[in-house]
Amino acid sequence: MIELQVLTPDDWGRWRELRLAALAEAPYAFGSTLADWQGDGDREERWRARLSIPDSYNVLAELGGRPAGMVSGVLQPRDGTVELISLWVGEQARGQGVGDRLVRAVVRWAVGRGAEAVRLAVTPGNAHALALYRRHGFEDTGQLGDEMPDGQRERLLVKRLTAG
Repeated sequence: MIELQVLTPDDWGRWRELRLAALAEAPYAFGSTLADWQGDGDREERWRARLSIPDSYNVLAELGGRPAGMVSGVLQPRDGTVELISLWVGEQARGQGVGDRLVRAVVRWAVGRGAEAVRLAVTPGNAHALALYRRHGFEDTGQLGDEMPDGQRERLLVKRLTAG
């Protein structure tokens, strides 16, 4: 059974564990690197600050009582959108609906916040993530995002939300 838990800054240790695992296992999928968050970057106050981003929603998924994935949504008040960031599902939990539950949770939260759309960036070679997002109604905007550590450019996707 998949259970979702909304995290607070006090849950920084649980977030840290999954984020480091994500950066180690799927470095191609994130703009940050494992090295960015290790050594001097691995400080409690930094992890707490990450979970304290204003108007953010940070969720951890458990499958069978074990941490299985994570995601964040961040309200962008300047344009009425929510940015979906940091989605990752552990290898042992893939194909079991964890990613779907995490995406739906952020979309529901975005609707509740009155957002007009949810947007995200995905690396072009991340076919599984792209399929997940398309399954949930995200469309490619045709715009390129940030340059990744490997030199590729992210693809920007959006899901328009309807009232009600």
